[in-house]
Amino acid sequence: MQTNQTQHISKTQPASGTHLTPRFSKSARLRAALDAAVTLLFPRRCPVCDEPVKPWNALICDDCTSKLSYIKPPRCLKCGKHIGDGGKEYCDDCAAHPHLYDSGRALFSYRSVSASIARFKYRGRREYAAYYAACMHKQLGNFIRSCGAEALVPVPLHKSRYRKRGYNQAQVLADELSACTGIPVRADLIERVEKTAPMKDLSAAERQNNLKRAFKIRHNDVKLSIIIIIDDIYTTGSTMDAMSREFKKAGVERIYFITLAIGRGI
Repeated sequence: MQTNQTQHISKTQPASGTHLTPRFSKSARLRAALDAAVTLLFPRRCPVCDEPVKPWNALICDDCTSKLSYIKPPRCLKCGKHIGDGGKEYCDDCAAHPHLYDSGRALFSYRSVSASIARFKYRGRREYAAYYAACMHKQLGNFIRSCGAEALVPVPLHKSRYRKRGYNQAQVLADELSACTGIPVRADLIERVEKTAPMKDLSAAERQNNLKRAFKIRHNDVKLSIIIIIDDIYTTGSTMDAMSREFKKAGVERIYFITLAIGRGI
């Protein structure tokens, strides 16, 4: 079901993810001009080496593009993880543990981008999101279009973590991807009501238990049929399942996800 908040933005294919992605609405063109001016005064940092990008108007250094490893086929039909055996449809994790979401994709292998994501998440490198989103649009564009999503929904932070960090990295990423795709961001639909323990320190079973009451729908009637959840890292799928459970209760029919990274044993 389409909402009144859907934005009609041109979906013309963008240029290469290496350089600044063109924007096509009047407000987006103004934003691009302001971004260029800010970049001249405060040079953008490369998401790989963290040095000022070369050339100055790029999103990543030319020498760093080959250092990131994309997730390539064959992929698990559920979580999108690379599976070495081309005869399998699902990775071992998804075969053993059914998920509540429909399917998802990740952009990079975790090992190739873990340091970049840590700076993006904890050291204020919000400018990395422009490159991440441009790559998502280029590499995962067919999947995004096939979903037919009415909204991008960033995984919310608990308010205490938001106050400490100053931003939600998933929403920063969702905003940039929205600029590339024209799919509106809906960060108002769901909130994190429990301050959960850091997921990296927990086992798969502990993660599921950790998230049982973590999320709450903020509106009685969501009025959406298809959404894409946006996050930085996919580990066991516990976060996606916890959010999917709440959204399905609220009437959302199909739930997909996109993350920056996925990997085994993270």
